[in-house]
Amino acid sequence: MKVIFLSKSRILRILSTVMIILLSVTLVHAYESDAVAVFLNIKKELPIYSVAVKEKKIAISFDAAWGAEYTSRIMDILEERDIKTTFFLVGFWVDKYPERVKEIAKRGHEVANHSTTHPNMSKLSREQIINEIMTTQEKIEKLAGDRSVRLLRPPFGDYNDLLIQTCRELGFHVIQWDVDSLDWKEMGVQHMFDRVTQRVDDGSIVLFHNNAKYITEALPLILDHLLAEGYDIVPVSELIYKENYRLDHTGRQYPTEDENPGS
Repeated sequence: MKVIFLSKSRILRILSTVMIILLSVTLVHAYESDAVAVFLNIKKELPIYSVAVKEKKIAISFDAAWGAEYTSRIMDILEERDIKTTFFLVGFWVDKYPERVKEIAKRGHEVANHSTTHPNMSKLSREQIINEIMTTQEKIEKLAGDRSVRLLRPPFGDYNDLLIQTCRELGFHVIQWDVDSLDWKEMGVQHMFDRVTQRVDDGSIVLFHNNAKYITEALPLILDHLLAEGYDIVPVSELIYKENYRLDHTGRQYPTEDENPGS
């Protein structure tokens, strides 16, 4: 019988290789089961990026922080197509344009929260987060009445576990997007049109800004294309599930009673 002797260093290399293979297999399995965040002990809480729906339904939204020049025209464009959307407003914008807030609500759109001072929310304490949210919420509820909703879009899309948990305690859903028009980059109408129409899918949440340079030129083209494709365009709160839901690792929301999500 031939006896093979292995050096200590060779044994260690073999063991290291086996451990790497096992770790890789475990990570793949964890990712596929939406458990990678727990396994790696990284960010566990997620906002809502999109929604699993069984029909061609999407939401479009507008963030408002600087300027209001195009806001009324945007609403004219929406009204011409009988579309209602969600406007996420920053507190200092509300202070500067209270009549616009009232107009948004009067014309049937949702008024949602985009913070008070437009900070990076992940850098704030729990008390600061509450102040950022509730200061603006009180203002928009006063101006928009029952068209105000408890949805928060954190500035810059910046969030952490503390923000999500605090919002849950306050009764807010944190909303991101899965289709970004990149209108703020001012790359032209065609660029905006392509960005949105090539990426949108059932259950998408689309991000626009109310004062983007090309918004009033690109929006009619985008909306007409989406309507022609058969999409029903609704406010964000009419797209998302308010309770009995789960989120996968991409932030896509599923009803918990759906045993075969995405079917």
